[in-house]
Amino acid sequence: MGSLAYSEELEEEKNSAFTWEVKANNRTYNDQFKEKAFLCWQRKKYKDNTIHTAKYNFFSFLPLNLYEQFHRMSNLYFLFIIILQGIPEISTLPWFTLFTPFVCLLVIRATRDLVDDIGRHRSDRTINNRPCQVLVGKSFLWKKWRDLHVGDLIRLDKDNIVPADVLLLASTEPSSLCHVETADIDGETNLKFRQAPMVTHHELTSIRKMASFQGKVVCEEPNSRMHHFMGHLKWEGQKYSLDSGNILLRGCKIRNTDTCYGMVIYAGFDTKIMRNCGKIHLKRTKIDRLMNRLVILVFMVLVLISVALTLGFWDMATEFKAKHHYVAEKHVHSVTTESFLIFCSFLILLSVMVPMSAFFTAEFIHLGNSIFINWDVQMYYEPQDMPAKARNTSLNDQLGQVEYVFSDKTGTLTQNVMTFRKCCIDGIVYGPDEEEALCKESPYLWNKFADGKLLFQNARLLGAVRSNEDRMVREFWRLLAICHTVMVQKKDNQLLYQAASPDEEALVTAARNFGYVFLARTQDSVTVVELGEERVYQVLAMMDFNSVRKRMSVLVRNPEGSIYLYTKGADTVLFDRLYKKGLKEWTATEEALTSFAKQTLRTLCLAYKKVDEDTYAAWRQRHQEASVLPQNRAHALHQVYEEMEQNLQLLGATAIEDRLQDGVLETIQCLKQGNIKVWVLTGDKPETVVNIGFACQLLSEDMLILEEKEIAQVLEAYWVRNNNLLSGEGSLKNQLLSQVKMAMVISGEFLDQLLLSLSKEPRVLVQSVNVDAEESWQEPGERRPDFLQARRTSLMRRTLGPWLRSTGLVPQSKEPNTHESPQVRRERAFVELASRCQAVICCRMTPKQKALIVALVKKYQNVVTLAIGDGANDVNMIKTADIGVGLAGKEGMQAVQNSDYMLAQFCFLRRLLLVHGRWSYMRVCKFLRYFIYKTLAIVMVQIWFAFYSGFTAQPLYEGWFLALFNLLYTSLPVLYIGLFEQDVSAEQSLELPQLYSAGQKDELLNYWVFLQALAHGTATSLVNFFMTLWISHGMSEPFSDCQSFAVVVALSGLLSVTVEVMLITKRWTVLFVLAIVFSICFYVVITWASQSFWLFSIAPKNFPFLYADRNVLSHPSILLVVLLNVSLNTLPVLALRVSYQAFKKKHPKGERKEAPAEGVAVEPLPYLRRESRARRSSYAFSHREGYADLITQGTILQKSPGVNSDALADHSVPSDEELASSLKESPQYQRNLSFLGKKRHQHQGKVCSGDVRPPSTVSSSLTMEGQFSFTKNEAPSSSWQSGSFHKELPVKQARPYSSVNLPSAKGKPSSLRGSQMPFSESQPLPSGQSSLKNQPASLEKMAFWKMSLLSQRSWPYIWQNESHPRKKGRAPLPEPHPTQVETATALGRIIHK
Repeated sequence: MGSLAYSEELEEEKNSAFTWEVKANNRTYNDQFKEKAFLCWQRKKYKDNTIHTAKYNFFSFLPLNLYEQFHRMSNLYFLFIIILQGIPEISTLPWFTLFTPFVCLLVIRATRDLVDDIGRHRSDRTINNRPCQVLVGKSFLWKKWRDLHVGDLIRLDKDNIVPADVLLLASTEPSSLCHVETADIDGETNLKFRQAPMVTHHELTSIRKMASFQGKVVCEEPNSRMHHFMGHLKWEGQKYSLDSGNILLRGCKIRNTDTCYGMVIYAGFDTKIMRNCGKIHLKRTKIDRLMNRLVILVFMVLVLISVALTLGFWDMATEFKAKHHYVAEKHVHSVTTESFLIFCSFLILLSVMVPMSAFFTAEFIHLGNSIFINWDVQMYYEPQDMPAKARNTSLNDQLGQVEYVFSDKTGTLTQNVMTFRKCCIDGIVYGPDEEEALCKESPYLWNKFADGKLLFQNARLLGAVRSNEDRMVREFWRLLAICHTVMVQKKDNQLLYQAASPDEEALVTAARNFGYVFLARTQDSVTVVELGEERVYQVLAMMDFNSVRKRMSVLVRNPEGSIYLYTKGADTVLFDRLYKKGLKEWTATEEALTSFAKQTLRTLCLAYKKVDEDTYAAWRQRHQEASVLPQNRAHALHQVYEEMEQNLQLLGATAIEDRLQDGVLETIQCLKQGNIKVWVLTGDKPETVVNIGFACQLLSEDMLILEEKEIAQVLEAYWVRNNNLLSGEGSLKNQLLSQVKMAMVISGEFLDQLLLSLSKEPRVLVQSVNVDAEESWQEPGERRPDFLQARRTSLMRRTLGPWLRSTGLVPQSKEPNTHESPQVRRERAFVELASRCQAVICCRMTPKQKALIVALVKKYQNVVTLAIGDGANDVNMIKTADIGVGLAGKEGMQAVQNSDYMLAQFCFLRRLLLVHGRWSYMRVCKFLRYFIYKTLAIVMVQIWFAFYSGFTAQPLYEGWFLALFNLLYTSLPVLYIGLFEQDVSAEQSLELPQLYSAGQKDELLNYWVFLQALAHGTATSLVNFFMTLWISHGMSEPFSDCQSFAVVVALSGLLSVTVEVMLITKRWTVLFVLAIVFSICFYVVITWASQSFWLFSIAPKNFPFLYADRNVLSHPSILLVVLLNVSLNTLPVLALRVSYQAFKKKHPKGERKEAPAEGVAVEPLPYLRRESRARRSSYAFSHREGYADLITQGTILQKSPGVNSDALADHSVPSDEELASSLKESPQYQRNLSFLGKKRHQHQGKVCSGDVRPPSTVSSSLTMEGQFSFTKNEAPSSSWQSGSFHKELPVKQARPYSSVNLPSAKGKPSSLRGSQMPFSESQPLPSGQSSLKNQPASLEKMAFWKMSLLSQRSWPYIWQNESHPRKKGRAPLPEPHPTQVETATALGRIIHK
């Protein structure tokens, strides 16, 4: 048995080498690379951008579909019987009588597959024909996605979807930043930034330069690692490193960026998202696989019966020829040959034991149940006019057997809408007013900046804000307006907030509506309108949020000159940093946080403090020293931040609701009651997913939540004791002790470490889990004493140890299973442990890791899995699961196009499984069981008759009765069972989800049920044949011939199976009564016609039973015989069923309560809690580190209104006709790319638009040989000219740009920013951005160095203190110009170097 994870690792290692070379604007060069396809045939190494997710094409449909269809053993069985029918010597019916319906069956199934695949082709065609702008010659033309090739340069505008994996070359944003939304890839809704290499940002400033760009990208082979990319750019003899921060992945959406330009690196199926999409698997239901095995079993039994009957014939024929030797001369064949022909004849005669009509009927049943799903108005979503749709009609019965549901989070469980719900200020909780107290009109009309979108209304809080008397209320809203990384734009006289996370946008929007309006931002200031008064706060430092700090702080100087620190973050972090004397003051806030956590709201705590000048001056010096450290800079800055963020005063807390979709909570609870386990697989952050887990009640306070280190410790403790994970097959089948409720929270990185690090010892693996650069300097308040962690681990082992040993996860003294490799045993142990958890939450998962989790559960648990999602990142998971459900959400229709069922909302999954799934499973099982019974009841008579016919394979029944028995005489009741049967109503199915467990346990159709049907059918055939035979000995007149005997047996069998279907059908309707009546009428009419003299005279061989029914049924005694047979077949079975039901009611199956094992606590242990306090933190904040550095360095700030974007005018997407004509036209003119526009201020002079270069908004850094760098933010020199830096002072490739400030003169404080550490240490920007084509500078150009030193600050944001009077409320700013001593010292150091 192979390891799934290990095979994935080998593929990734093979693709990690730098063997992928792509040259820009040179398709001829890229096309020369070939790869081996088959034998000596080679194909192009680089694929085009066309995608094909469909299963078939024009040429492969017929052979591939036939190959798939003949995986069904029934089709092979029918083909074998048809071949036998083609032999005239043994044929009982013409060959076409079986061949024609068999071909019809194949055509029906092929048509169904074709219709499904046509939908995929349409989706592929829509995607491949999307328009994009490609550089052709010296202009960008509209092309289709499918026309893209590696090396092409493309242009992307705001809200465009990236068509391929692209290297970002430049953008209209400062420093060529580009914001992207990756919700369709990893499920995260917060914006991410990508940045072009600085060399292309500075050099590729026009279309002419882009057209002449001949850079070569050398990188790793295409792989599925979504968040990893390594390579370098070769250009003009220099190498510039590239990483994932420079790459735009296919499927991303451009946000908050007007225009960007990129170079295609991977196209089509080589892109990372397509590498994660997986292949289309042939999905088969459990019943289908069971029927395959049953067909093989029936065929083997059929062969054995035929052999036994043939032996009887051989013995009788030998004896007959020995006694009557004169007869042998008339026989052409020998006894052996005759015996072989008789054997084949018996095979044909008894072949109806596997009736083809059953598979015909099953196709109509699957189609009908799919139509019922499509027609269900309870699953119709009116806001989107979206009904449910069964896109795969063959999986309906498997919907009733699901045991595991794997769900995405973003867009599947949640609406991806953040709503400000409550807040707590100074211990007072402000929630939404009652509906009766709500104002009909917005209460924020007094505020001209209010956007009217805030649904939160609280009259008491609004009165406290407007009165402006409560200092805590004032500071609370001021903090929300200042402490964030939101950017603001003005459009149509409206403020538009652009936030990196929806959480921050919700908080800043709430402050805006309450009168504290975030108005503008520069590198070192924030402008806020507070209750109508504009105030400018000087930003002295920004201490960014990250996953370890769990907080963000801003140090500002207010207009009055006082310095304040504003902090927001997790309660577990901030409470340890509060002013300790005020414990009683924030007890109410803790109670409010507890209440918010119970309501599953996402919380942030707010705190602040006043900082005196002396403290700030001393801290500023330490901060500056830490920011210039060559090593461990991030650690040093963290310690400096820690010093400042102490003795805070608590303001309160905010509560934001990450709104679940309607009915999600009820649906998950109902599924759990139906013994369906729900696992959440998402690419989002752990805190966010855990919070949603509590909101969905997948997690609860009394659960033991196993985290990564603890999972590894539990497994490692027993791996060390025994080098075996399992005690043998069939272990771990016991139920988890009810006293231990567990949940598991893991990440994709941990999954890789656990399953792929096969060469490591388990102890080494445990030590490596979650050990990274950030956690090496974990928070002092977060790190717990060793003895507490040891005690927790000891208690956890005591709790889980007895269960693990009792269930077999830990072997005790058995021999190891040598048939499984270590990696397989590791996978099995992990899956077994996870399957014992009530909930499993997997965060930071790539699409391929999601599919791996599903595949592991399918492989080792042998259960039916269902995956549900709404984005492209869920496609692989949907394809891998037994059933894939796609939600028609905001992230597009890619998940729907690859799914088996389409829903509009997650809540409809409840009805899909518990109603339609359970009904379909029950109907199909009852249909198949009854079909097996009625077929055997008729066919087994042929075996008993063979003993009385000399084993000659002579048919007993009339040929037309055998042909029409399954087709007309019993088909309508069977079809009714498969389409309309209901044991309980839909409402009862939802009220009693426990009924669903019957399908999970395969109770309605299994080998035991098959044996019951086999025995029942055999008993019926025995009664019909031998009772009729026994009675016929005393009644010679009615049974004068074989045909009369056959009529009585046939009629008895038909009525017996008809009464049986009446007994097992629980839902009687008019349709069912009509089905019974029409079935009897069909028999009467067709039998009368087939036995008429008119047809006998036309074809006596085909209609030999002349008036047989009329002659027999004219005797009343025969009717009594038929009634006796039916009664003997029905009454005993009915009595047995009634007795069994009474016995079940008297002796219900009570689960035996097991005594708790030693060491298992009945009540949850307090030591097993996550935090030191009993309260659970509901902190969750969707944010990414690095935005504070981008702000303080000006990298992310918008340009002034005078800056114009690219001169390309037409931004509209062309129609298909326009696109077709555009593809044929050649470029008539060159469109110049200019990030500055045609004209600047007069002092810049006139420059060609093709060569113009904008002043970088990043604080410029002068680097000599990568050894020393310094920065000063000053006003630009009047003689500065665009492009002079490149023309006069090229320098060598150096370390990334830094903004380390030189010490300022005493008495003149300058602004400090938390982002003053170089990018290479603080990690806000991708690597390889600062590489320029440089040469050593000469001393003659020192004048330019000096002027550049005085020109560091980005000119659009210069404080014009001298030319403009200071506004009211503006904070006093320090003198920006450096002293001559500072300048001389800096220049002296450079000259010395």
